[in-house]
Amino acid sequence: MLKRFSPTAIGRWSTRRPVLAIAAWLAFVVLAVFSLALTGSKPLENGAVGESARGYAMMDSHQLGLPAYEYAYLHSDSLTTGSPAFQDAGRQVAARMHETVGGPAHVAVAGDHHADLVTAQMNGPSPGGLAASVAAIGAAHPGITAMVVDPTSGSGNDLHRAEELSIPVTLLVLLISFGALVAALVPVMLAATAVIAAFGLLGPISQVFPLDDSVKTVMLLIGMAVGVDYALFYVIRSREERLRGASTREALERTSRTSGRSVLIAGTTVAIAMAGMFVVGSDILNGIAAGTIVVVACAVAGSVTVLPALLQLLGPRIDRGRIPFLPQLATAGESRFWAGVVTRVMRRPVLAMCLSGGLLVALAIPVLGMHVAKPSSASLSSASQSELAAQVTGEFPSTSSPAIVVATWPAGETAAMRQAVGRLETLAAKTETAHPPFLLGPGQDGRSVAVGLPLTGFGDNTASRNAVKTLRNVLVPETLGRVPGAQTAVTGDTAQDVDFTNQMTHGIPYVVAFVLALAFVLLLVAFRSIVVPIKAIVLNLMSVGASYGVLVLVFQHHWAQGVLGFRSDGAIISWLPLFLFVILFGLSMDYHVFILSRVREGVDSGMTTDDALRYGISRTAGVVSAAALVMVGVFSLFGTASALDLKEAGVGMAVAVLIDATVVRGVLLPATMKLLGERNWYLPGWLTWLPRPTLEGARHSPHEPQPALVTAGD
Repeated sequence: MLKRFSPTAIGRWSTRRPVLAIAAWLAFVVLAVFSLALTGSKPLENGAVGESARGYAMMDSHQLGLPAYEYAYLHSDSLTTGSPAFQDAGRQVAARMHETVGGPAHVAVAGDHHADLVTAQMNGPSPGGLAASVAAIGAAHPGITAMVVDPTSGSGNDLHRAEELSIPVTLLVLLISFGALVAALVPVMLAATAVIAAFGLLGPISQVFPLDDSVKTVMLLIGMAVGVDYALFYVIRSREERLRGASTREALERTSRTSGRSVLIAGTTVAIAMAGMFVVGSDILNGIAAGTIVVVACAVAGSVTVLPALLQLLGPRIDRGRIPFLPQLATAGESRFWAGVVTRVMRRPVLAMCLSGGLLVALAIPVLGMHVAKPSSASLSSASQSELAAQVTGEFPSTSSPAIVVATWPAGETAAMRQAVGRLETLAAKTETAHPPFLLGPGQDGRSVAVGLPLTGFGDNTASRNAVKTLRNVLVPETLGRVPGAQTAVTGDTAQDVDFTNQMTHGIPYVVAFVLALAFVLLLVAFRSIVVPIKAIVLNLMSVGASYGVLVLVFQHHWAQGVLGFRSDGAIISWLPLFLFVILFGLSMDYHVFILSRVREGVDSGMTTDDALRYGISRTAGVVSAAALVMVGVFSLFGTASALDLKEAGVGMAVAVLIDATVVRGVLLPATMKLLGERNWYLPGWLTWLPRPTLEGARHSPHEPQPALVTAGD
């Protein structure tokens, strides 16, 4: 039964009925999109965990909320707030905000008397045109700048720019890789249709796992990366088989039997890594895990079904549309550069292993000082924007993101609770845990309240997180907690960050153990060797560790701020280490499986391990380089984002892929395999019962001559 649905059988069916296979794939994509229209997409309303989640639940059940405010910031380097012009501008801005927002406007003066903050409570939705009106008032008063601000918000407008550029950048890299337009379009088309199908399937999936806004972005990143990778494996291998003189159908059948199985194993490994995020138990990570597993599954399905059909119809025409004068990677045949590198590495494997391993260890050392946290408001956006956010919050601490203290109490304790709230506010101000004015949102039932306490610091930096702990452990128990029968919770953005970071930190060891254990079993079965999976896991962990170290050097310190345009807050985004681990472990396994499959092919055909190693790496160097360039190009786009979380994720993934495709696969892998020799394929006797899957079991010898490729234009 399994043979009937193996990549070989599916590929053979696809090449014999190419039109039907393409039609079936397109029908699947359409049905997936239609399923989204039928079910709709269920968004994740709140991804909080722990006490912050309990606080939000209390607010929802008692219909509690805090009043919303609009802020206008007036600043002058030359004029003081007591000057007639500054006072006139302040009065006009206050009047305009009262007229537009509906609530009374209050003016606060900065300590240096060079800035005003006008605050007005909103009585409805955010009004349009207010920002332009306030800016016009400032422009009418020379020397004064006036603007509507939101000190707690960051900039993420360039996310769409990065998403839109991902396909053009991918296409450009593939044009350089193949030198032909048709060959470059095929992987992009496969990846794009796989992503579209996965987006459609998000509809029914979201009914089980409500989706955060970040899910589609992650799916686009991973979908384009693996979709292009798997298509590259197919296109380049089929080209290679035609170089040997095989017909198009024979070449594709061999490709399905070899690269098709590699794609299946690689995709399963990526899915296993993504499934590790379920272990944490976070709604946000559950949605990301479900979405990425679906997009990887779609990419694998497209690769083993529609891709052979498309290549069968195109035949030699795959090389049409050659672009003159465009530099081209050597993706066909052996790579002279990497063949030379591997030869030198294998001459001095101990030296190569020490140098490359030492480099990775040196890059990983900064991880020992890694500090994880949610980014402060001052670092959420680009340098110039973060300076303004830091300036406003620094001059007016009451604009920082508030902690929300939620309380309910039994009937008859209202007076005691009112007094307790007053004591809480007094203690919070006295200890500088929070800054007045405080916000009050009483419940309509008369037995619940939400108290907004603007935290010290920026609302989401170290000082603010410590303030949340003070509220939870000291101030709230000493005040509200002493009211008989009262139930309390401290929530809000900062509290949510504290709880989420704690859950991530607690869950990381379990995620790592889950992913490594399943990956070990999969590779053990795939290669029938106990050494291969252990070595693959160690090399991947070294690659991930090095990328962590680079992240710490770049983002936790200050030397790269001017280059990348951000303000360091001395920390790495709290969710990033776990996210990068599962993503990078899965993606790096793509290369490892593909390379080792070709090495195993050489061994199975009678070559020594040394010869098979040279053959496997030199044969796969072109496709690995092309795939790595695609990933680095797409990930680097997100490294140019203004939002710090996207910037860190983009730089981290780009660096890791670059390290993995060069230092690890080109130097450390052949050096360790050379030293181990035939022991690479050691399998204990008590495991000989394992099945014998042939990943790249070719029916021809790798030593066969390589005829010239005949293209449609020849």
